[in-house]
Amino acid sequence: MADSPLTLSTHAQTQVESSFNTGDLRRRYDFSDRVSELSPDQTPFFRVLSKTAKKATTDPEFKTLEQRSMWHKRYAYAVAMDLNGGVIGSGDNDNEYVDFSLAATDLQLDDVMNVKFETDYLSAGNVQNVLGQTGTAVGASGTKPIFFLENQIVKIPIRVFASGVVVSGSDNTAPTGYTEDYLMVKITDIGAPATGADAQAIYAKCQVIRPVTAGASAYWTLPGAQYHHGGTTFDAMIINAYTEADKCYVVGSAHAEGSSFPSTYKDTPYKDVVGYTQIWKTTCQMTNTARATELKLAKDEWARVWKNKLIEHKYDIETDLLFSSKQKDSAGVRYTAGIVDYILTSGNVFSINITDAVGSGGTSSDDFLQNMSDFMDPRYNSSNATMFMCDTATYNWLHKLGGFQKNDVEISSQFRFDFAVTGKKQLFGLPVTQITTPYGDMNVVRNIHLDASPVKIVAVNMKHAAYRPLVGNGVNRDTSIYVGVQSLENTGVDRRIDLIQTEAGLEIVMPEAHAVWK
Repeated sequence: MADSPLTLSTHAQTQVESSFNTGDLRRRYDFSDRVSELSPDQTPFFRVLSKTAKKATTDPEFKTLEQRSMWHKRYAYAVAMDLNGGVIGSGDNDNEYVDFSLAATDLQLDDVMNVKFETDYLSAGNVQNVLGQTGTAVGASGTKPIFFLENQIVKIPIRVFASGVVVSGSDNTAPTGYTEDYLMVKITDIGAPATGADAQAIYAKCQVIRPVTAGASAYWTLPGAQYHHGGTTFDAMIINAYTEADKCYVVGSAHAEGSSFPSTYKDTPYKDVVGYTQIWKTTCQMTNTARATELKLAKDEWARVWKNKLIEHKYDIETDLLFSSKQKDSAGVRYTAGIVDYILTSGNVFSINITDAVGSGGTSSDDFLQNMSDFMDPRYNSSNATMFMCDTATYNWLHKLGGFQKNDVEISSQFRFDFAVTGKKQLFGLPVTQITTPYGDMNVVRNIHLDASPVKIVAVNMKHAAYRPLVGNGVNRDTSIYVGVQSLENTGVDRRIDLIQTEAGLEIVMPEAHAVWK
């Protein structure tokens, strides 16, 4: 598939010789492509990143734009309602917007109600909350739901209690014994802009177009709320952690014949992100006596050390791209972003326990698939472009979950046919296991650097990551070898020092498209 770097055909790995032609002393050699060929199994993230998403930068502090559409985010929460025809606007007392006692004649077709809407993502950049993060609170600064317009149709989830149910309990205790239902309403008027504590709210007058059938004296409420109990009715409400089922979505619009053109809104889909390049240096040094000495096994010690130093240099880049933390210290040294720190701070974070038995805290295949369903939301993510890097133990665990059954012999007590190993392939010289799930194929790679980490799986959407070497004004700062930075010829010191140097950074955006399991 053209849009997926992980569905590219296998590339033949270039054979690396054991000796290196260093050429004339004090020459610089561009080694950026050749170094990625060395030991790909030890540096899988750098290997794939440098092959699929290398993008030069002309600035060591590079800026990237995140772009998010709003069409699928036109949701808010009905934090309060008024069934009694109160004046719409921010001057209304919130308690007037709470009426949980539902008579048989309430919320019938064409009834009018006033609704106070608030949402939980930032309008600037359309930045939504991410699983496992504290996130943006409902009604926080910068979250005003500007997309509600007259003649829009909105679906409002509610909970209805049967007739005769006495709702009682202490403060903040949710009642039980309800059925899930929803209202369909059309916005007929938007109130005056809210001010003060309600500045992030929208007040809308709504006409019921899908009624709710309820018995006399039944109760109803909004899902995802905490409650203050006052006698036999609810007199106030405070916001708790909302879920997808609690969201009031704009589902369409309806206009009268001969009506005029509707109002509109303008979103702000862009958010800028600053990244840093980092400078890596590794030296290869040896006395000229040692260079001239022929040894057993590896005859040319200089060539052997050279190869190991190149792998060491690439190793350092790999671990920094995984675990570094983006910053610039007091001395002005720049540190690039590390994918693990980035996701732990901003991306999706899930828990996994493969040590304990299922039922005693261990993660089951059902648990993992639930995580996958949350992560692989088609509005934000795609499995085709996502690489899953695992530590060794989790890599084995995934293979056991997805193992094959033969002759009705149970391979794993958690085996399921919708979670299965379906193939193996080579990606830029890396062994990749394809595991089929109901939410797309996982491209799974073992990464030994995660073995000593509390993070067990790192999922990176490669569409939103890039390797950014510094290249500008005819100077290429990608991995280069500087031969003879110190030599007998230029210093009089009887030894040779060569330098391997890289200046590059990790570009990583759209935190909702990446995840870790820890």
